[in-house]
Amino acid sequence: MRLKPILELDDRLSYRLRLVPLESPWRPWAAFLAHSGDSWFWGAGLGLVWLFGSPDWHTRSAFLIIGIFVLAVVVQVIKFSVRRRRPEGEWGAIYRNHDPHSFPSGHAARAAMLMVLGLGLGPPWFGLVLLIWAPLVSAARVVMGVHYLSDVLAGFLLGVMMGFVFLAAFPLLQAVAPFLF
Repeated sequence: MRLKPILELDDRLSYRLRLVPLESPWRPWAAFLAHSGDSWFWGAGLGLVWLFGSPDWHTRSAFLIIGIFVLAVVVQVIKFSVRRRRPEGEWGAIYRNHDPHSFPSGHAARAAMLMVLGLGLGPPWFGLVLLIWAPLVSAARVVMGVHYLSDVLAGFLLGVMMGFVFLAAFPLLQAVAPFLF
């Protein structure tokens, strides 16, 4: 199977999904959603939960931080193996300058993993919020032009799989948590 026609289709579909007019009233919302999946944002928020949360959330937030870190390593290994350039565009200079590779989307992977973990470990309202938020973050990465559609689909799938792996490992962390934290 030749990959070139698939990549060309991916490029055309991704371009059609972009918010090309810079004056679009949706652009600030899409930019906010695209940034809301940043690892530093989640790391800082979970760090605060770890510091000030209940003992139960102390373990959960540490687990989520570990999950974010491990997933970031996996995503970077894949990105530097595949080396797919990001789509051309004007938005997202920080991503384009510090991480020029687009496949898979780390934001989509992180959002999907957090969604699975939120549904499995958190209160129902938290899981529901993440169930709505994760696909929006993924879509915003395409809409803002920093990823191709296939990048976010692959990232989302990777995040869901890693989320289930981490859910399976959570009982082990709970068992050793008193000795670690």
